Amino acid sequence: MPARLKGPRLYLDEKRRQWVIRHGQHFIRTGSPEGDVKGAEEALHRYLAHSRQPEASDSPLIADVLLVYAREHAPHTRSIVTIAQNISNLERWWGDKKLSDVTARACRAYAAARPPVAARRDLETLRAAIGYWHKEYGPLPSVPVVVLPEKPAPRERWLTRSEVARLLWAARRMPHLSRFILLGVYTGSRPGTILALQWDWIDLARGVMHRRAEGEIESNKRRPPVRLGRKILVHLRRWRRMDNGAAYIVNTTGITFRRSWKAAVERSGLAGQITPHTLRHSRATHLMQAGIPIWEAAGALGMSAQVLEATYGHHHSYYQKQAAEV
Repeated sequence: MPARLKGPRLYLDEKRRQWVIRHGQHFIRTGSPEGDVKGAEEALHRYLAHSRQPEASDSPLIADVLLVYAREHAPHTRSIVTIAQNISNLERWWGDKKLSDVTARACRAYAAARPPVAARRDLETLRAAIGYWHKEYGPLPSVPVVVLPEKPAPRERWLTRSEVARLLWAARRMPHLSRFILLGVYTGSRPGTILALQWDWIDLARGVMHRRAEGEIESNKRRPPVRLGRKILVHLRRWRRMDNGAAYIVNTTGITFRRSWKAAVERSGLAGQITPHTLRHSRATHLMQAGIPIWEAAGALGMSAQVLEATYGHHHSYYQKQAAEV
């Protein structure tokens, strides 16, 4: 059986360090460099706008439901890239099916074929797309119920200070990876933010790092500025002197980041599942262990105090302290 056509989505050409639109076997250049995510998103929106116009129907193709959602709704959100990726995943499975084929059994079959977290995010997008069609092209005689897989428990793996040192030692011959690790551990920023980080986002005099370009629209993942500590500032000032006009702090030109990360983790001998996001987990855990007030730690990490307390609160040095003494 031939593979189903994937929907249009943004793809980073690692050789040219430019964003392209990937649609099946076709690659359409956006003209946007790696750091111009906003320009790439606008190019994707223009590409989607030239796609065919689906007709209103009581039982439309799911491909049409997803197309309308991507073209009409996604551009007005702060997560167009994420939505486009979710739709691409969905179209491989659901694209040639009709809305009436969305059943609990079909949803469970889809979830079984995908990693749990990814499946849940994809199906949430499908549910939202169906709701949009019902509102704008309906009403549908019957709205299918999209059954989501259980929300997985948060990951517990985090790195101790000594484990961070082991990982840095393993990355000692890969300057881009050493910088990535140090920025992750000392700022708790998300991996994508660190890789996109540019020197003009850093105010070395004030000790403040911005997590997005000036004027860039905030995404659904909060990216507030973070105050930099003495240790990371020492590294940043040294890197600044070395870079001599380079735009990006973590220069990955000509380098496959995933491969270098995997090599460093293997060389470090650290056990358990360790991903780039583990650095953010580690920073949050270290802040809690140091007794930093939750509201202050949440602001530095760019997450809500509720999420921080629910996920990392048990690491706080004052966790249940009063209750334990009663």
